Amino acid sequence: MADYIYTMEIRLTPDQQRGITLVQDIARAAEMNIYLTGGAVRDIISGFPIRDLDFTVQGNPLKLQKDLERAGAIVSSTDEDLKAIYLVLPGKVRAEISPARTERYEKVGKPPIVAPSTIIEDLRRRDFTVNAMALSLNPGSRGLLMDPFNGSADIESKLLRTLHNYAFVEDPSRLIRATRFAARFHWPLEERTEARYRSAKENNYIDHINHRAIGVEIEQLAYEDDPLHIVRSLEKEDWLKVLNPHWTTAKVDTVGLSQLVKTRQQMNELGYTPDPSPAVLYFLTSKLSDKDVADIRKAIPRKDLVEAWKDLEDNAKDLAKRLAGKEAATPSRTWKLLSEARPEMTLFLAVTSKQQAVEQKIKNFFTKWRQVQQKIPLPEMTELYITPQLPEYSKIANDVFMLLLDGRLRSRTETLKFLKPLAPPPPPPPPPPKRGRAAKAAAAGAQATPAPTAVAGKTGKKGKAVPAAAPAVVPPPPKPSKPPAVAKPAKSVAKPAKSVPKKPAPKKKPAKPAPKSKAKKRKR
Repeated sequence: MADYIYTMEIRLTPDQQRGITLVQDIARAAEMNIYLTGGAVRDIISGFPIRDLDFTVQGNPLKLQKDLERAGAIVSSTDEDLKAIYLVLPGKVRAEISPARTERYEKVGKPPIVAPSTIIEDLRRRDFTVNAMALSLNPGSRGLLMDPFNGSADIESKLLRTLHNYAFVEDPSRLIRATRFAARFHWPLEERTEARYRSAKENNYIDHINHRAIGVEIEQLAYEDDPLHIVRSLEKEDWLKVLNPHWTTAKVDTVGLSQLVKTRQQMNELGYTPDPSPAVLYFLTSKLSDKDVADIRKAIPRKDLVEAWKDLEDNAKDLAKRLAGKEAATPSRTWKLLSEARPEMTLFLAVTSKQQAVEQKIKNFFTKWRQVQQKIPLPEMTELYITPQLPEYSKIANDVFMLLLDGRLRSRTETLKFLKPLAPPPPPPPPPPKRGRAAKAAAAGAQATPAPTAVAGKTGKKGKAVPAAAPAVVPPPPKPSKPPAVAKPAKSVAKPAKSVPKKPAPKKKPAKPAPKSKAKKRKR
């Protein structure tokens, strides 16, 4: 269990991790068991890019809609029949929340009869084994993998296997899905699955596909990393005309689509994460009639994707107009304008712009101007104490970059001349280390000059004491500002202990006078 917790942490992006935490907390507050299911689990285990998050709850997800919106999620659309919610979590993370359910098909092409169920029964109704796995997000079992059909083994073997014999009969859209997965992952169909696939195709079960499934499959094309390869694979199996009768690869702007994929990869390397899905649909349908485009838009379930697709050209034209005007008259102004613009608009305009000036500015934004950032003298800024810890550091660095872009700072000397007045005062020197009384006394004793002393037991001529010989090493002379340490002996040696009282000196007795008789005799 701990292995899959760790796998989730290293495979999911920070925005996806925050999205999972947000949804699981709301589901727990509503006392619903919640699981990460479907393609998200498949991509976590297989190592492929995680495109979106699929959640399954044991309950009605529509009850969570208001709480999700309060938490910052945007609800794109809802499916009242399946009680599913399509939403965009903070950080532009696409997600879907569905109830755990069973699906019973009474007739080919008819909508299934849906009933609530457990998570294991919900996994049983799915299309392929690699999609029939779930990771628990509940307390006490978080990270527990439920894989009742051994989908992880098929991921390791790189095979697509249906769960039961009637998978393509019950839901003919699985024929399109099998082709799309095989083209994306470059995985073959398992032998029995391949036989059922060919049989369903020969019997024209695809004629019974419902309108909602068509819209879902069209939408999925917008999120493919290599949509042109997927479209060609669908056309080879005659599935592209199922999505729209007039849709062929000849109706696709292949040059623009290839350039879009290339530019998107370049922006990703620079740290930008544009959503290319509206532009992908634009190039996939660029040569279709207006009626066909309108029909495709009507079929797509995510209406926010449709609106972004509709507004794509108008927003790009507005950005191109601003780039050609006074607002982008200098390199610094152009940099600021493109930095603040939506990356989706910059991506689309970089591919579709017909104005040479606009095209050159976008090209400089991605290449030439970024090299100017290397001219910022970071070591010299550190010497001037202009470091990231300084509150004004970001503004100072940006001002230097803007001046370098416009050519107003042409050399390192000019740059340093601009930076010096902005440098903060140097930090004060550190305080001297504190020293104890014993250390001070030892230092004072070391600096003192020792006085000459007499050698005990030795006397010179006339009984005088002979002074001791001078030491071999002459100590340094005392500082002139202070008296020599010999004049002040240590107090601790001079002072007697306070606890021992001084004894008074004994009094001397007066001498007795001589007897008088003896004094008289001497006089005689």
